[in-house]
Amino acid sequence: MVAPKQHLLIVYHSQSGHTEAASRAVEEGGVRQLSAKVSRMHASHVSAEDLKHCRALVICSPEYFGYMAGAVKDLFDRTYEEVRDAMSGKAYAVVVCAGNDGLGALASIERIIKGFRMKKVQDHVICRGAVSTEDLSRCRILGETLAAGIELGIY
Repeated sequence: MVAPKQHLLIVYHSQSGHTEAASRAVEEGGVRQLSAKVSRMHASHVSAEDLKHCRALVICSPEYFGYMAGAVKDLFDRTYEEVRDAMSGKAYAVVVCAGNDGLGALASIERIIKGFRMKKVQDHVICRGAVSTEDLSRCRILGETLAAGIELGIY
């Protein structure tokens, strides 16, 4: 297997635009680091190869009925067998946009991530209701921190 490059992959799904805005803020923070490559992709377009070649992953999902978005679950389902060994030990973080508390979506994502044996390296960000300026700032800091960790060889 080819070693992952200095690459931060941001995966998102959004219908209302809230989660897309949060994922863009993660991307904006990430691109502040000069040598880390940052990609932001809709969950339905992410392939197993995309996952294999990232060094860190940020999952951005809305909460629907107390669960992650179906497109995010589909990504896990489509790629699990092919990438589970390659994802072991890679860094990850989660952003959830929720009308309620976001904890159901967070729990479901983290339960699946356990199967990939990835390493949680940052606290989650939960945006409740409309995405605020403060929420976007926390997302930018998350992206910047993960990209810096990649750049410094921590992840």
